[in-house]
Amino acid sequence: MTTLPRGRTMTRADLEALPEDGWRHELVDGALVMTPAPRLRHQAAVVRLVVALDAACPADLRVLVAPFSVVLGPDTVVQPDLLVAPRSAMSDTGLDGPPLLAIEVLSPSTTHIDLGLKKARYEAAGCPSYWVVDPGSTEHEPSITAWHLEDSAYVEIATAGARERLAVTQPYPVQISPADLVT
Repeated sequence: MTTLPRGRTMTRADLEALPEDGWRHELVDGALVMTPAPRLRHQAAVVRLVVALDAACPADLRVLVAPFSVVLGPDTVVQPDLLVAPRSAMSDTGLDGPPLLAIEVLSPSTTHIDLGLKKARYEAAGCPSYWVVDPGSTEHEPSITAWHLEDSAYVEIATAGARERLAVTQPYPVQISPADLVT
């Protein structure tokens, strides 16, 4: 385990030096955030989102899934569940700067992180579009909420529940039904 001197926060270099241990490692404001492997509904939603987004994706953009590092600052390296970014902005080791679209699929262990910390960091970094997908559970239906950056703040532009269709134009036109992601 990496031990840091008192008062020093983690950096990208510290994060990259961590061993592969089956956990997702992210860095938010110098603090290490570790989350366990996602559940089946989460992964099913990610796969179906990739298929839907990739089918509509223009040739100059690329859709990728975690783990893929997005460097939002010297002390903030996140791994959105899905991202869309220009092909020219990516390297083998990650994306330096915000993607055009970051998508987080909620899990019981990450809901507060995805709706709080990570949403705020994407917003502050200037990520134009942010979506949160709730894959649902036995207690509630799946849903998708989309925000778009306007005047440096996220504004909710669309929400779709269960069998409704989310229709957006940014970063490119696409329509998705939350129920289709988990069936």
